[in-house]
Parts: sequence; structure tokens; C-alpha cells
Amino acid sequence: MPAEPRESKRAPRSRMTASQRREQLLAVGRGLFATKGFDGTSVEEIAATAGVSKPVVYEHFGGKEGIYAVIVDREVRALTGALTGALAEGGHPKMMVERTALALLGYIESSEDGFRILVRDSPVAQATGTFSSLIGDVAAQVEHILADQLKRNGLDPKVAPLYAQMLVGMVALTGQYWLDARQPKKADVAAHLVNLAWNGLAGMEKKPGLIGG
Repeated sequence: MPAEPRESKRAPRSRMTASQRREQLLAVGRGLFATKGFDGTSVEEIAATAGVSKPVVYEHFGGKEGIYAVIVDREVRALTGALTGALAEGGHPKMMVERTALALLGYIESSEDGFRILVRDSPVAQATGTFSSLIGDVAAQVEHILADQLKRNGLDPKVAPLYAQMLVGMVALTGQYWLDARQPKKADVAAHLVNLAWNGLAGMEKKPGLIGG
């Protein structure tokens, strides 16, 4: 007598929680925004890549603007935290420049998509924009450091805000360049940044190295 056919037992597919779905959509949007930019990314593409319908995207974020805003806010907080953390440690100004450069390069290394999103639609050269605003905030934090250093060297501390913009802008633009070039190594890039920022063109060292190793 033939055996009765077995019922196929397929494990039920586990549905994502609202929180998990939200994080999935953010991850998908982050990758697309980094590659195509805000204008080049559509809700349809986000939904298709995530394997959901468009209404699901609207339900969680109200559209791509909502996803983009959350992603940018997270990246700004991550980068600001890294830079301010480097400055907050204090110490010799040269070491602080070194740590700030390494903090930015380290963020780029660990969050390439996030950095691309920050600089793609608001490059540092513009007067306004997410990345420019962030750089301005960091520059404001280093003004007092530069003012003290200028005083010690008998220079006018009133120009500290100008030098702060120069210094932070140099680090930021170098970071944008290194994002794609990825050479030389991170530590070498930071060493050359400090070499120029600290020694100036007239006192450039032939083989700059980092204080911290």
C-alpha cells in the first residue's frame, strides 16, 4: 500500500518588525543616495530594492525626503562626534590637528557611503549646506585654540576665526580627495596635513611623521 504523501512543511517566513523594516529602508536608501544622489534616487527604486511596495516607504518615512533627512542627521551626528571628540581631548595644538585629521579620515574609512551623502549635495565649497554647516561648527570650536597659539607667537588673535576656516577647510577638502584616491595611507595623509598646517610651506619637513606614532 503506497505511503500517504507527506505534507510539505515550509517554515513560515518571519515578518520584519516595524523597527527592522525602518532600518532596512534606511540601509537601502543610504546605499542608493551615496551612489546616485538625492535627485537620482526615487521612492520606486528604494521600494524595489527593499522588496516592498511604495506605500510601505510612505508609511514609515512619508517619502524619500524623510529617509534622506534621517540618514543625513545620523551621519552628521557621527562625524561631529568624531571631530569634537578629537578636539575635546585637549593637549598640544599640533596633536589636536593630528587627531582631528585622523578622526575625519577614520570616519571616511568606516562610513564611506555616509560621507559621500554629506558631500554630494552640499560640497564644502558652498556657503550653505549640510557639510558646510558642519565644517563651520567645527571651525568655531578650534578658534580659541588658534587664538591662544597666535598670542604665544606674538600674532593678532583676532584673525583666529579666519585661520580656523582655513585649517578645517583644508582637512575637509583633503578628506574629499582621499575618499576616492585612498592613497597614501591614512596615517601618512594625516602626517602631511599636520606638516603643512603646523610647519607651513617655509618650514615643511621632508619626511613628516605623526607624534602619536
